[in-house]
Amino acid sequence: MKRKPSCFEYKEIVYDAEHWDLLKEFRHKSMYMMEVLEKVNLESIVHGSIARGDVNKKSDIDVFIPREVSSFVVESALEKASISMTRRLIVQATPTYAMKAYIETGENSSVSFPLMKMRKVEREFYKFGGETTLEDLRKNVRVFGVDKRLMLIEPTERGHRESAIVGHEEEVAKLLGISVETVLDRVHALLRRDKIGRTGVFMEKELSNDETFELVLKRLAEQNPAVRRRLSAI
Repeated sequence: MKRKPSCFEYKEIVYDAEHWDLLKEFRHKSMYMMEVLEKVNLESIVHGSIARGDVNKKSDIDVFIPREVSSFVVESALEKASISMTRRLIVQATPTYAMKAYIETGENSSVSFPLMKMRKVEREFYKFGGETTLEDLRKNVRVFGVDKRLMLIEPTERGHRESAIVGHEEEVAKLLGISVETVLDRVHALLRRDKIGRTGVFMEKELSNDETFELVLKRLAEQNPAVRRRLSAI
């Protein structure tokens, strides 16, 4: 783990046995899905509280493939492993963000991947919140990341330390190995959501059983100039 910046004021959080057991359970489930993807040569990450360690009973298992891939390969791998796909959606957070495929695999769990090239700030979103690879999970590695309260989570042997990042954006960017622009973007978005409430997403389209992600994306691009522009933007 990287050395913490000395200017932060920390609060120490100690995990009890129940917390460690819950973290182990979430990580085991994440590893299973990631190993299924590994068998078809798809590298993935899990991000958020499972990567950092500060889980709770409502934590999401967000497995993400950080590159454009064939949805057929992903879905076939999940089907072969008898992982249920309860819903399939195309989601776009804002008009300028890449559209992503989300395959819900149960309550609070999903596999997702981009349907178009991501900008740097979009890729670094996952590093901002904390991301771990399958190899990290196998080694029981936890990582730095920022939660939705804009608190930096620093894993420790007994739990974690947490500190507010507002006013320390440059230090946080260096610590996480991402750009200051990404940190400022996330701070702006989360402060805005805290002020006006959950803002939702720009677009969310659920697929029918006979539709593929690629086919629906093609239709959207034909119907919507903004989608066509985003497809060719990078």
